Amino acid sequence: MPRLTTHEMAARLAADITDGAYVNLGIGMPVTVANHVPAGRQVIYHSENGILGVGRSPEPGEDHDPDLINAAKDPVTLIEGGCYFDTAESFAMMRGGHLDLAVLGAFQVSATGDLANWATHDATYPPAVGGAMDLAVGAKTVYVLMRHTAKDGTPKLVEACDLPLTGAACVSRVYTDLGVFEIDRDNAAAKVIERFDGVSFDALQAVTGLTLVE
Repeated sequence: MPRLTTHEMAARLAADITDGAYVNLGIGMPVTVANHVPAGRQVIYHSENGILGVGRSPEPGEDHDPDLINAAKDPVTLIEGGCYFDTAESFAMMRGGHLDLAVLGAFQVSATGDLANWATHDATYPPAVGGAMDLAVGAKTVYVLMRHTAKDGTPKLVEACDLPLTGAACVSRVYTDLGVFEIDRDNAAAKVIERFDGVSFDALQAVTGLTLVE
């Protein structure tokens, strides 16, 4: 099946972020969303290391502040009116319900919206939760941006997570390289909002570990 690139996935998710939203971007694939603000729309991106108003990544060779980095330690720019603050202030924003949306990566998302994104069974990758638990329960809405399957081909959308949970029943929507899915907690299923070009429903279900509905 054809699969979207990371930036194509990020652009698709960015298209669904409402004008004026305050949004945290998690470490990994989610940080690329800051490069894809639709024209005519203002989105205030928050980084847990203490930035409000994160802009796009600087272009190669472009002058930028070398001390200005996001939580993933990637260089970023600052939009007009952006500001810096300490980590305590940043986590107070996260825990206090001040963020409209958190975009997080994931190892697994369950049929009821459980999120596992901080530890695996692979001892070569030490667990690292960061601020994910705070965001999972503190943000008003949680979207996940992830590959549809793991490197070994196993599904990442599953009936139940077998990895340590970051948050229970917290994920509302999942964006993958194959489609967009709304979590239906009541029926323990995922509604297919969009299948990308060249992806049939049957092929999609075959690489998904939970029930899909259209």
